[in-house]
Amino acid sequence: MTHPNPEFQRWTAAVQAEVEAALARELPAADRAPARLHEAMRYAVLGGGKRVRPLLVYAAGEAAGAARERLAAAACAVEFIHAYSLVHDDLPCMDNDVLRRGRPTVHVQYDEATAMLAGDALQSLAFEVLARHRIADDPADQVEMLRLLAQAAGSPGMAGGAGRHPATGGTARPPPG
Repeated sequence: MTHPNPEFQRWTAAVQAEVEAALARELPAADRAPARLHEAMRYAVLGGGKRVRPLLVYAAGEAAGAARERLAAAACAVEFIHAYSLVHDDLPCMDNDVLRRGRPTVHVQYDEATAMLAGDALQSLAFEVLARHRIADDPADQVEMLRLLAQAAGSPGMAGGAGRHPATGGTARPPPG
């Protein structure tokens, strides 16, 4: 991501590095059982990317006055949801994509069942990370973050959008209104 403002470039690089390290810490170790599943999860998440969603989490958090050290967990949760959605969208029953970011998709690199489970586990991990870390001072605010993430990932959000995908019998067009 290039931008003419050097300060923005420094901020972006710092956030991306911070998020990459946090993602690696939050993901289960690849050699921990079930190792193949954990390896696939790490493959799905740590395969590069611009980390636009975490950048947006940091930008919004900093604009709202949130402590920077609390933002990494929220950024990880959002990135895990994003990764799960890509893993599932790449599956043969959806888009059947074979490449993502210039390398084999998870179902090609591992197998379809492992990819499905890796996506499921990444979605669960997003909520675990958001619940485990103290991001908000008020517990009600923390619960609201969990609710909003669930809504965005669920049928009112991403899952509902995937339900309009032609592979699921949908029209791939947003509903009217």
